[in-house]
Amino acid sequence: MSAENLEQPLKFAYWVPNVSGGLVTSTIEQRTDWGYEYNKKLAVLAENNGFEYALSQVRYMASYGAAYQQESTSFSLALLLATERLKVIAAVHPGLWHPGVLAKLLSTADHLSGGRAAVNVVSGWFKGEFTALGEPWLEHDERYRRSEEFIRVLRASWTQDDAEFQGDFYRLHGYDLKPKPVEVPGRAHPEVFQGGNSTAARAMAGRVSDWYFSNGKDFDGISEQIAEVSETAQAHDRAVRFGLNAFLIARDTEAEARDTLREIVDKANVDAVHGFRDAVRQAGGSTSDRKGMWADSDFEDLIQYNDGFRSKLIGTPEQIAHRIVEYKRRGVNLLLLGFLHYHEEVEYFGKHVLPIVRELEADLPIGAGTPEPAGVTQ
Repeated sequence: MSAENLEQPLKFAYWVPNVSGGLVTSTIEQRTDWGYEYNKKLAVLAENNGFEYALSQVRYMASYGAAYQQESTSFSLALLLATERLKVIAAVHPGLWHPGVLAKLLSTADHLSGGRAAVNVVSGWFKGEFTALGEPWLEHDERYRRSEEFIRVLRASWTQDDAEFQGDFYRLHGYDLKPKPVEVPGRAHPEVFQGGNSTAARAMAGRVSDWYFSNGKDFDGISEQIAEVSETAQAHDRAVRFGLNAFLIARDTEAEARDTLREIVDKANVDAVHGFRDAVRQAGGSTSDRKGMWADSDFEDLIQYNDGFRSKLIGTPEQIAHRIVEYKRRGVNLLLLGFLHYHEEVEYFGKHVLPIVRELEADLPIGAGTPEPAGVTQ
């Protein structure tokens, strides 16, 4: 754990509910809405309650409890224009975008928002979307090879005049994108995020991405990923920052929080969870070392489709804050959070959880070890 990371305040992001069905595949009440007016209000609420980033999801067709979807790049731009400080990350799929065209779109969004646009490059798990659109479906490691070229083309487009690139998937021949993105101190271009748990994903992050998103993990799980990605990054004279997915259930008592989790699981949409499991099984299972996304996820994990329960941010504000700071000790720079009732719970987080996090951060001894916080288990 570097001293620099301990000194930097932990950042928080939230999953934009621009896809119907909420963040858990359950019939429990979820007071959320995939429409624009709800999300505009949420974005303003979030930036006023400690959130620096928002991530717009990407789905192109109905599936697994998500009957309706707003397109991620246009929705992200709308949220950028509705806010003053929030950075909005648009998730996109290589294979369905040309990276040079996307670079132009994001540069425009960056200018319209004063330098707050970002992108999450999703290598893809949903074969049905590609086949429905008549596009070829690549096998696992090939998808990550394509994504790496995609990011290299984005970066070349943003930073070079008359950019040239010759790859197996993409080519540039004197591509001169102007205007370039906004000049922001400490940022060479719009930030590039990436997910994926596999060996191919980790190596790609170390070589080209600014941020590596992990599915929900316990302490040991995220520590192992951070160590591997950082080793690759250091070998390429780079640094990568790390985000962790978590579904947060903060209540006045631990019993209330546990009861909420139990109700979510008891009311799981079994058919939808099984459908999602069948669709993503190949994403992890097709890798030789079974380190891919969802390779070891069980039924309960998949109810929150990015393993958000595994991070165990479930309990009282104090319990959750201690666990959050322990993740920071282990190298996490950002928490990507989902909620059951967004408006109410984002505000509750800002009022009750975040102040404790900031107090605990202020007390972190630089260079200290990583003792287990009281009352927290793996």
